[in-house]
Amino acid sequence: MDLSTYLERSGLQQYAANPEFEQQVLAYAADLKLVLAHSDANDVQWQYQVPELGEGGACSLFGQLAAQPFDLASALGGINAQNTQMLQKVTALVQFYQARSTSHWFGVYRKQERAGADAVLMKLAYFGAASRAEFPLTPEFAAISNNSTVGLSGRGRIINDVASYVAGGGEYYTCDPKVQAEACLPLLNEQGEVVGIIDSEAFEQNLFTGQELALLLAVVLALPDILQA
Repeated sequence: MDLSTYLERSGLQQYAANPEFEQQVLAYAADLKLVLAHSDANDVQWQYQVPELGEGGACSLFGQLAAQPFDLASALGGINAQNTQMLQKVTALVQFYQARSTSHWFGVYRKQERAGADAVLMKLAYFGAASRAEFPLTPEFAAISNNSTVGLSGRGRIINDVASYVAGGGEYYTCDPKVQAEACLPLLNEQGEVVGIIDSEAFEQNLFTGQELALLLAVVLALPDILQA
């Protein structure tokens, strides 16, 4: 999917009329393409730590880790060539983003269908503090979760002042109380269907503008093909 189509489908059309911004996105996209062509599987994590969940599983208990890590291998159906190749590219992409951004947390989530249960957004790779592994894709959870809202609607959310957003009644799931800005963007296939999301969080307001946002969009455009390979 090209940039202008993505911006329209994700509700971010206001960025489409800026040629300089579009050039920034394309420059990052070209650099990322080179990195992905030489990605390495050595850094793939098949398990990661997660916080304890509160009553009913609705909220993470910040600073309290669960005894058992999340087993990504099991959730993906095993360690095989397809899953390994997909995760090595996602991991390389996360590292590419981390090296160029001043964001404090970043994660890539894939939409995961489950037999006899609601679909979830499952975290594949990330940097930053431990956070929950899955977000239910249900209207009930979307009422408290920006991630689930974006996963269901396919519309991006760029929140450069979290406190004001929450005070205004916006749905928000607090993973880390230090977060002051967040960008949550859908990953869309060529048909415009949501195949996942990315989420980036910062401990300062107004981060997700200019080059920071251009970098995020370059990442977003690359991920759908990786997740569906």
